[in-house]
Amino acid sequence: MNFDALRQQIKKQTDEGLLALIESMPDHAPRLKEAMQHALLVGGKRMRPLLAHLIGNALDIPKQDQQVISMAIECIHAYSLVHDDLPAMDDDALRRGQPTCHVKFDEATAILAGDALQTLAFSILTDEPLSEQSASHRAKLVSILAAASGYCGMCGGQAIDLAATGHSIDVDALTRLHQLKTGALLSACAQMVTQVADISESDRQHFITFSRIIGLAFQVQDDILDVEGDAQMLGKPQGSDQALGKNTFPALLGMDQAKQVLSDLHDEALQALASLPYNTEYLTAFTDLMVNRKH
Repeated sequence: MNFDALRQQIKKQTDEGLLALIESMPDHAPRLKEAMQHALLVGGKRMRPLLAHLIGNALDIPKQDQQVISMAIECIHAYSLVHDDLPAMDDDALRRGQPTCHVKFDEATAILAGDALQTLAFSILTDEPLSEQSASHRAKLVSILAAASGYCGMCGGQAIDLAATGHSIDVDALTRLHQLKTGALLSACAQMVTQVADISESDRQHFITFSRIIGLAFQVQDDILDVEGDAQMLGKPQGSDQALGKNTFPALLGMDQAKQVLSDLHDEALQALASLPYNTEYLTAFTDLMVNRKH
């Protein structure tokens, strides 16, 4: 199967699994349930589930285990976007070309939808069926995802981002910000899948290193697209980060140097993959996708 076909297959599986979870919920709070479905299933590239599945495929992890990990991570990602878009944060009206959750519903419902998606992520890890090989790792999977999404990960990165908005920071500080805000959850994909795999600690660290490099590359490309991307493809106004006074790699380094940083990260990611004794053909294609994407 070629990479694009596999990518679409994984996206379809992820979407179907998430929809089934939402539809299985009782209807005592229908507006909240609808907001959760909107946040989780309207658009989305499913990059994090894709990464988790590709690593899982390379390591021959059972498909159901890959799916459980992927859905939990995507719920955390979706909740973070709902809260990022709120008036108290980035105050965005569009996400993936559609009204953001608080615009389509209301601010209180959006906050609750984000809260509920966060808790759903951990319910998935504790309650959904796993293979015998993975079931004994449930507590560790919860711990990894909690760390990646909390103070020492995504939430901490968002706090740094908010504090830095409208103020100049240096490239090292910006890199650290994005390693937490964006990179931690992508790194969790590798950490969680390799946690249930029978591999050496050295190989596990190579996968994690790869995911961290890719996480930073993803953000550098995001910054570039905010300047050069097509608003219709991006699903949000061009230059939205600049309008908010956000620190970005092009703003700090200039566009040419930002693109060089992206190229260097691409090379580093491929080097990390080359160190692994597994078939990483699809992960190489994923790397190319992350740095060459247009939205």
